[in-house]
Amino acid sequence: MKVLILGAGAVGLSLAARLSGVCDVRAVCRKRHADAIAERGFRLTGLWGEGTFRFPASEDVPAGEHFDYIFITAKSLATRSLCEQFAGVIRGTETISLQNGLGNEEIISEYTDRVIGSTIITGFEWKGDASVHVSVVGGPMKLGRFPDGLDAPVEDLAALITAAGIPVEASAHVRGDIWAKTLYNSALNPLGALMNVPYGSLLHPSVWGVISGVVHEAFEVMAAEGVCLPWSNATEYLAHLHDVQVPDTAGHHASMLQDIRRGNPTEIDFMNGAIAERAKKRGIPAPYNDCITRLVHFRESLSET
Repeated sequence: MKVLILGAGAVGLSLAARLSGVCDVRAVCRKRHADAIAERGFRLTGLWGEGTFRFPASEDVPAGEHFDYIFITAKSLATRSLCEQFAGVIRGTETISLQNGLGNEEIISEYTDRVIGSTIITGFEWKGDASVHVSVVGGPMKLGRFPDGLDAPVEDLAALITAAGIPVEASAHVRGDIWAKTLYNSALNPLGALMNVPYGSLLHPSVWGVISGVVHEAFEVMAAEGVCLPWSNATEYLAHLHDVQVPDTAGHHASMLQDIRRGNPTEIDFMNGAIAERAKKRGIPAPYNDCITRLVHFRESLSET
């Protein structure tokens, strides 16, 4: 089995490390990480195990290489450019989006008709070049044929990832899994970033009203698109978010805040921005998601000056 990981950062390189023991894996990553892996290997610590792993890593793919599976693990902003750059490798190949937000699978589907959706709720922390610590595992990775369904390639991939020691589930409704993760991210990530507070602070009644608006708008869009979630309505999900998800991550600071601090563009257009855009196309008002998207873009602009 041959696996390629494109846009490999902390998530992709950690995945490559675990897969390197059970298959032939190659990672496309930044030069400094590729050089460090060639020199001393990739160092992994934490909940995915401890060790130093060696696997091919470079900024490009050798000519003539073909793969059974391709993971895209880059920021959502880079999805199209990666697909353009590696279109010849992706074409006709099982390609998995292991990314945040909505819309990545649709972009990938323009380059291959074999798209697998996935989600992962795991904390990866850089500890230096080619060195990552896995600090949180919030549940198994989920994989499914996008937009819905299971088939042999999905189940074979799930078996491969299981053999690598990573918790994973094959899902017949991966579009709902992707929306569920996007709900959580859209409710907490941008507000935590804009106000520079940990997630636990967002339970304050003044902020919770905004979160409620974000979630209710998202559920209207999901209803229009026929997306099924474990929660039948926004009120049920908000109770789960309030009583389970926020307490479990109360001390966590938004990854979006790190992007803003570093002057990097955020993934807001694939979170609240995607919800607002889909709502607009269906004639559904989405003022909360639209407002938060605009505020984050404004905050990004301040980092550029």
